[in-house]
Amino acid sequence: MDHPDLLSHGREVLRQQPFSVLLGARLDAFAPGKAELSLPITPQVLQQDGFVHGGVLSYLADNALTYAGGSVLGKVLTSEFKINYVRPAMNGDRLVAVATVLGSGKTQAVCRCDVFVATGSDRKLCAAAQGTIRKAS
Repeated sequence: MDHPDLLSHGREVLRQQPFSVLLGARLDAFAPGKAELSLPITPQVLQQDGFVHGGVLSYLADNALTYAGGSVLGKVLTSEFKINYVRPAMNGDRLVAVATVLGSGKTQAVCRCDVFVATGSDRKLCAAAQGTIRKAS
């Protein structure tokens, strides 16, 4: 279940990120312990072979991880994250990143994110990430 005040706040934060605006990123769901971000697949985010550039997948995973961690910690930064590219991101309308908090304490949260290529309601996993999100000082 989405929390309207948290979702509204999260969307305002996303609007304040020039790079996210440039890519057309959207915060689709935001609740304690969970975040879902998406962005359209356009020619501008592709590499030379027609796949979504790995840096775009990494951006989306990092931002989703940070949103998930921030949902339980408040203002945060990414301490570290790792991403595995499972298959080329291609033949879809948009990318969808779904992040969840695996565990959290007072100052940090460990989060997981799956990134999908989506067309309509069909989703195919293209990357998986895990990261440590820490409370900003």
